[in-house]
Amino acid sequence: MKRKRDQLRRIEFVRNFTKHAAGSVLVKWGDTWVLCTASVEEKVPPFLKDTGRGWVTAEYSMLPSSTGGGRKERDIKKLRQDARSTEIQRLIGRALRAAVDTTKLGERQITIDCDVLQADGGTRCASITGGMAALEDAISKLLATGVLAENPIVHRVAAVSVGVCEGKPTLDLDYALDSTAEVDLNVVMTDDGRFVELQGTAEHNPFTEESLDAMRALAKKGLASIFKKMAKC
Repeated sequence: MKRKRDQLRRIEFVRNFTKHAAGSVLVKWGDTWVLCTASVEEKVPPFLKDTGRGWVTAEYSMLPSSTGGGRKERDIKKLRQDARSTEIQRLIGRALRAAVDTTKLGERQITIDCDVLQADGGTRCASITGGMAALEDAISKLLATGVLAENPIVHRVAAVSVGVCEGKPTLDLDYALDSTAEVDLNVVMTDDGRFVELQGTAEHNPFTEESLDAMRALAKKGLASIFKKMAKC
């Protein structure tokens, strides 16, 4: 690999990328590009009605030409969403809700739409991280206009992938690394160092606790750099 094993790909956040969304961030994560937009609605799901609590949710999709394997058919044409997209958008929603005190959001819903323009591994991690930036922008507008009296964001969340490649812990897997990795682990954390979610899979042989600890340490190092970049963008 061209990068060092503890080195992130180049990450860039392009804020206010579109005109109409309450929050809009294009995250360029190496050759993975995801457009994350935040929409605010003055309603909540039925199970939250009259509770005074808000909700943060997410939708995820890959555009037809986002991968190199030919045109990806749109879900609408199949009249159902594929299982992978469903699983990823649930992960994004869970991760972003961990960043918010929903009692301060009021009975309103913020939906983060994550559309993959170009995929080269790590789309779920880019979506969570870019989605966090879009959520912050949307909240800032609600505070500026007086819709919200208090900031409901209690901390940032971000995500990064790690794995074992050629027997060695490796940070931030692109498609080439991910497709040959012996272990693949996605780590979602808060900016104060707590875990939101870990998704790990051994592709061939089971991995040891020592290997897991090494991957988690590498993920924490990568996420510390990502949080610094988010704070500056």
